Amino acid sequence: MADTRERDIIHAFVELSNELVDGYDIVDLLSGWTTNCAQLLDVAAAGLLLADGRDVLHVVAASSERTHDLEVFQLQRHQGPCLDCFNTGVAVNVPNLEVEAHRWPDFVRIARSKGFASVHAVPMRLQGTTLGAFGLFGDTPGSLNEDDLALAQALIHVASVAIINERAASDRDVINAQLQHALTGRIVLEQAKGVLANEGNLEMQDAFAVLRRYARDHQRKLTVLADQVVNREVSGQEILRHARFTSIRP
Repeated sequence: MADTRERDIIHAFVELSNELVDGYDIVDLLSGWTTNCAQLLDVAAAGLLLADGRDVLHVVAASSERTHDLEVFQLQRHQGPCLDCFNTGVAVNVPNLEVEAHRWPDFVRIARSKGFASVHAVPMRLQGTTLGAFGLFGDTPGSLNEDDLALAQALIHVASVAIINERAASDRDVINAQLQHALTGRIVLEQAKGVLANEGNLEMQDAFAVLRRYARDHQRKLTVLADQVVNREVSGQEILRHARFTSIRP
């Protein structure tokens, strides 16, 4: 079991490093990265929030739709561990959500209704700048052990570098431009998922899998393809046919 996990960790870092060298679509990279983190850290789900130039948080990636919806709810109600993590720059560990109902009543209620019992929020920082917060959600009570926390932090460091390259990290204007690019790309991605979900009668998570596979199989950037789908430059039916041909519908 330990050998398998070690191979999975190596594979995740190799995949990330290859994408960084070969050129990458930031939204695609962060989406895959978030899913890999959830699997490697043995949590039920993960979600990434990034701040724009006004320090307003947005959902950029989530390993599942229930996580995406919970993160959006957290932002709408202005309460939750990921917001506290971002605002303080300090990790927030909640082994048992039920005992924190007084702290975030609305968030805990919705999180429990979606099956989550614990959460660990970790700040995403680069050279003193807090870029966002990364939430790890568990279906059972409990904390992450020290090894998992160290791995989570290492993965977050890599993602931070992916968003902002090292040479530009001291330039706040460059940081804001890179973050805004990621946030805008995510909005277009959500719109494209909606188009495919409607045309193919799919769940949103399935629509994302279909879109991402088409982008990778045709060597296109995910956000470019998403924009083409939204603007009807690429037919949703063409992407759905490719999904049926490759038998990837989850």
